[in-house]
Amino acid sequence: MADRAIIVVGAGDALGGAIAKRFAREGYAAVIVRRHADQLEPLAAAIREAGGQAHPFGLDARKEEDMTGLFARVEAEIGPVEVCVFNIGANVRFPIAETTSRVFHKVWEMACFSGFLAGREAAKVMTPRGRGTILFTGATASVRGREGFAAFASAKHGLRALAQSMARELGPKGVHVAHTIIDGAIDTAWIAENFPERHALKSQDGILNPEHIADAYWALHVQPRDAWTHELDLRPWMEAW
Repeated sequence: MADRAIIVVGAGDALGGAIAKRFAREGYAAVIVRRHADQLEPLAAAIREAGGQAHPFGLDARKEEDMTGLFARVEAEIGPVEVCVFNIGANVRFPIAETTSRVFHKVWEMACFSGFLAGREAAKVMTPRGRGTILFTGATASVRGREGFAAFASAKHGLRALAQSMARELGPKGVHVAHTIIDGAIDTAWIAENFPERHALKSQDGILNPEHIADAYWALHVQPRDAWTHELDLRPWMEAW
């Protein structure tokens, strides 16, 4: 059993992975979660090679029984959950007339409802101990909707409201809840392949480095409680906003 664990829901190859690595370097057992466990093996191997603990889990974050089971197993078999990061994206673009009810509902489930499930389960184990950090990854769409992003913006607005409500309820109980607005492209293979002109701005620090975002998440976690941040905007210096 570790003495402390972090759960990263949505531990992909970029930001989620960088967050898991950052906390693992600080001695946290990194519980990394995504839909398919086999896709987590490279990340788990990298964490272990660096001397950290990694525990990959494959589950559907939209299913209540999967989320409750995850927290129960981590608490019983790995260590107390000190940090929970919800990092699922679900960014899709559809004109409103082409947005089916299935698409809208699925995006809401992925980007908002599963955040509720993760946040609720984290609150259940953290509040009795009077400590813990819950971090929600937001986006530009968390604060303004753009054409073609009705489903995504609605879900991200909902996640932001969830984070605000939880922060007001759980802060007095010793649990720090924060929401980040990631406003800009992140340095990922997907951006490099699909938006090469945007990725070319990397040489000018024009896109977000996942490791630098992860540093900001760590800083949120270690803030003294007399100066907690609830919402943090992160964007490249040249980003229009």
